[in-house]
Amino acid sequence: MAGLERVRILLVDDNDVILERAAEVLSSDCTIVGTAKDGASALESVRLLGPDVVVLDISMPGMTGLEVASRLRRDGIDIPIVFLTIHNDQELVRAARAAGGIGYVEKTLLSSDLPDAVNEAYAGRPYISRMR
Repeated sequence: MAGLERVRILLVDDNDVILERAAEVLSSDCTIVGTAKDGASALESVRLLGPDVVVLDISMPGMTGLEVASRLRRDGIDIPIVFLTIHNDQELVRAARAAGGIGYVEKTLLSSDLPDAVNEAYAGRPYISRMR
């Protein structure tokens, strides 16, 4: 991303290891503006921090990532969302897109796929991890 402004990312996952790994993978090209571990914190962080892209876990206790994305859209916040998940499921990909997601990355492919997914999302283009 030479010569370009760094993409500002909010990371949302209930697993500290995943948050740390995602931050590590993205920090060379992006600025991590914050992290959240649940849906309510994610909604608040989007409003307070104004990130360019949200990397959002689908399966969180309480409010799921799909619910967070739907709530953001309902509230008129049209921010690119890259879903991060352990699920390799075409039906879930469709649900993620219906909720407003532009990207879908399997956690097993985080290191290889997440940087590309974030860059594509920021550019307004969809990205889906290759399905096994």
